[in-house]
Amino acid sequence: MSASSEERERWNHRYRDNPEGWLDPDSFLAQAFTEFVQPQYPRGGNVLDLAGGAGRHSIWMAKQGWKVTLIDISETGVEQAKKNAGPLASHIEVVVDDLTEFRASQTQFDVVMVFFFLNRGIFEEIVKTIRPGGLLLYKTYTREQLKRPGGPKDPLHLLSSGELLRLAGGLQVLHYREALAEKATAEIVARKESPK
Repeated sequence: MSASSEERERWNHRYRDNPEGWLDPDSFLAQAFTEFVQPQYPRGGNVLDLAGGAGRHSIWMAKQGWKVTLIDISETGVEQAKKNAGPLASHIEVVVDDLTEFRASQTQFDVVMVFFFLNRGIFEEIVKTIRPGGLLLYKTYTREQLKRPGGPKDPLHLLSSGELLRLAGGLQVLHYREALAEKATAEIVARKESPK
């Protein structure tokens, strides 16, 4: 079994075992939306949710009137996203794909959001996917999570201190925070500058 097949099966299993555990969006999304997204896009727009799983963030954005594209490796997660979206499902395009090979397409998005997923090798492609003037919302675990229960334990999936700022180096940082609450995380809101 290939690494991506193992990863897909692992996530399919997690979504099957705990379907109710993937419903509530992370509080950072609502905060970032109110402070940064809504003022810039009062009439909505299009958003890409990378590693969107069972759709907790996609559904929240669809409720705000946004057109969403969700990409995830897990067929089970994507099926749950469609089911959980109910009447909003028509506002969410779902794609099952292995993000380790993610490449920016012709479509650019007003907002790209990534929650609790890290693949440094595709960060440049993620940035290419953001429309000039658009926003990146990104939150994931830091290496401090190794000292806490839960979360990934492989350093490949954990940010070092300040690393998210470095990865987003070509973007205008509007908000950045590293937190040590029940989870050790880093979060950023950054804008892609329009060409001069």
